[in-house]
Amino acid sequence: MQPIRMGMIGGGEGAFIGAVHRHAAGLDGNYQLVCGAFSRNEENNTRTAAALNVSTSRTYDSWQSMLEEEAKLPEQQRMQVVVIVTPNHLHVPISLAAIKAGFHVFCEKPAGVSFAEVKELQDVIHASESLYGLAHTYLGYPMVWQARHLVESGKLGKIRKVYVEYPQGWLSGEEETHNKQAQWRTDPAISGATGAMGDIGTHAFGLVEFVLNDSVTSLCGELNTHVEGRRLDDDGAALIKTKKGASGVLIASQVCAGEENALKIRVYGDKGGLEWRQMEPNSVIYLPVDAPYQVFRAGQGQVGLCDAASARCRVPAGHPEGYLEAMANLYTDFAKAVRANQKGKADGVPGINSGIRGMVFIDAMLASTDSDTKWESVSQEGTQ
Repeated sequence: MQPIRMGMIGGGEGAFIGAVHRHAAGLDGNYQLVCGAFSRNEENNTRTAAALNVSTSRTYDSWQSMLEEEAKLPEQQRMQVVVIVTPNHLHVPISLAAIKAGFHVFCEKPAGVSFAEVKELQDVIHASESLYGLAHTYLGYPMVWQARHLVESGKLGKIRKVYVEYPQGWLSGEEETHNKQAQWRTDPAISGATGAMGDIGTHAFGLVEFVLNDSVTSLCGELNTHVEGRRLDDDGAALIKTKKGASGVLIASQVCAGEENALKIRVYGDKGGLEWRQMEPNSVIYLPVDAPYQVFRAGQGQVGLCDAASARCRVPAGHPEGYLEAMANLYTDFAKAVRANQKGKADGVPGINSGIRGMVFIDAMLASTDSDTKWESVSQEGTQ
């Protein structure tokens, strides 16, 4: 099969997430980077294109010109998928323009900076022939699918409790004074109405709803800003309740000094529990109530893995797979959908409904923080 022709907006020299997307997209040989508008800085844009062997004729000085010029090319030459790795405030404008121009979109999360604009995007996607994928990378891990399988198969019984935490420490100091990533992520005009909760809290929220195959219906939350002068939250927590009757706690913080990227989820039912940690992603700990705990391990051919987890393993047991492979699983599933001429959502890939859920969660956290009654609805039609 011919590789899918991919263009990238953002991700220029010095950008972290753009390189991650390029590595992940290339891992299984499904994509070829054919064009890009990598940076508004002309020199950065040119250097990035040269380093990636992108032709100067298909290196564009703006995302608008990239979409316009690529649409003019013959069908067998123009890009098929637009990858968006810009700061948050551009996610919806670029996605809307790309979909209206007939391209598929794979976008870094969050989907946008407000519910209203993401709802507009959802309506456009539903009326189009395009696919839309959202890079909730952690949902690409094989053992996250195994955790979901343990819940769905009834191994844990009726789910009672969920704890999810995502502590980081990289914003413990005044990083925005010298770190470009910190500057835009703490700027409400670019990042949106929340900081840490929008950046990593949405990952924790999405992980809960995916593993439980359930919807959070209400929360009692609080956002905090610990670094003096910072314009957005750098810490927060919420009590949560789900549609199927579970209760839980969600924590997200970027001022936990010394922490790296310690996303973790624990789920408990009346028959047992489980635990998965992002920094040890190849294991799921299963805690049956009437037997010693068990550890499910990632790897091709591993006994006890569900089909969905096995399908996302590339190497035999004992050969670690991690973050890049998790995102690569999303890209591979997206490629399958492109080749199958699917529209809307690719199987196995978070889509616009996940983006909507993230916006509903953020709005509920903001409302609860400002409320005296605290409990806020997280319900939204057409999700899950």
